[in-house]
Amino acid sequence: MTLKQSMTTATVLRSLELTLLAIGLALGIWCGAVLLDAHFVARMPLPAPPEAAAAAPGVVIGLTPSAGSWVARLDAPTVRLSATVLEGSDDGTLTRGAGHIEDTAFPGQPGNVGIAGHRDTTFRAVRNLHVGDPLELTTSDRIYRYLITKAFIVEPEDVYVLDPGDRPMLTLVTCYPFTYIGHAPHRYILQAVLVDQVARIQPIVATIEAGRAEGAGKAGR
Repeated sequence: MTLKQSMTTATVLRSLELTLLAIGLALGIWCGAVLLDAHFVARMPLPAPPEAAAAAPGVVIGLTPSAGSWVARLDAPTVRLSATVLEGSDDGTLTRGAGHIEDTAFPGQPGNVGIAGHRDTTFRAVRNLHVGDPLELTTSDRIYRYLITKAFIVEPEDVYVLDPGDRPMLTLVTCYPFTYIGHAPHRYILQAVLVDQVARIQPIVATIEAGRAEGAGKAGR
């Protein structure tokens, strides 16, 4: 190999090294941004409950939330699972948190509320849930309490699991097997029935006192 050829080879290798370094840096920044966004979504605070004077029993969502917007918080206390539920079940949404499956009922509506999540991130703890365990869905105005009644495995095309039953239901969907590397071929299903619901109401007295305190603070300035 001549000196010129050696220099050309070294230049090519150096350019390749810099290119790979730039790609690695870009991927690292992207992964960091995704993780930070998922961390932020997981810790999104609950909206303040409505005031007692404005709250009405049995309020349901009348308009479909926009894709990626906040829907509810899902809690499974027996496995310390707490997940923010966003609208939609596309890959982008499920990278950020749990996703409300399109065309299924919303919390507070008759039917079957479908929620999906990745088995290795948001829904990692789902594998430890069992029949009889409680689940909670908290919306801006109510807390819906469920008990798990079924746990089973289906194929991805078995969408019948999202069909409504004879009483309000909640269905959790994640991939299976849990330790499968790559795109898992099956779906793990947990189904629960609604057993109770309570209103999240901000008492009128507390609202009035808060307003008085704020007014006194402004007056003292």
